Amino acid sequence: MKKVTKGAAGLCEEILAEIRSQANPEAVAGMARFGINSDSTYGVSIPTLRKIAARTGRNHELAAVLWHSGIHEARLLAPMVEVSDLVTAEQMDRWVADFNSWDVCDQCCNNLFRKARVAHAKALEWSSRQEEFVKRAGFVMIACLAVHDKTAADEVFLKYLPAIARESVDSRNFVKKAVNWALRQIGKRNLALNRAALEAAEKIKGIDSKSARWVASDAIRELTGAKFKG
Repeated sequence: MKKVTKGAAGLCEEILAEIRSQANPEAVAGMARFGINSDSTYGVSIPTLRKIAARTGRNHELAAVLWHSGIHEARLLAPMVEVSDLVTAEQMDRWVADFNSWDVCDQCCNNLFRKARVAHAKALEWSSRQEEFVKRAGFVMIACLAVHDKTAADEVFLKYLPAIARESVDSRNFVKKAVNWALRQIGKRNLALNRAALEAAEKIKGIDSKSARWVASDAIRELTGAKFKG
């Protein structure tokens, strides 16, 4: 990590002290039941972290120090205060390599990574990686981009369907749910992509894999009869 200003380091310490002061062991136990990694976790809620982010404002150096702390809540907060225009592919690769919990993965992708200039490239790249949370990040990115990238052409999302089919056989829970999420969000984007996603799902359903059949069947159930405007 690059050397940061005393101001960013000091502000980080103040925020970490605030997080520690609101520690909630019962919330930590509840998080663990939902598959959230409870290491270095204080049980502070996302709404509380959003209030801290709103008060703090965007701060590139602060985001780096928060992330480097390794504290669970700090890593949820870091993408909320990061400046998306300053995010590089190298930073994204460093952060994604640190993912060890689905909530940090999803919050980082939705709050920050999807806004990066290289978002689509990283989504496709990470989808083929073997590390559980890196691969999950790839498909969470696809799902988030399908919802939020209003200007992307249908062809951009069609290129993700082969990756979805390929990785549908991955039985790891956090991966298969993200693969399914990506397929569903592509299929809900518009009528043309709905048809393409349903066609892909039917092919995936024929793969000799319990995971693939679940990915496909769940997507077909949601996408069949979906309503679109226009």
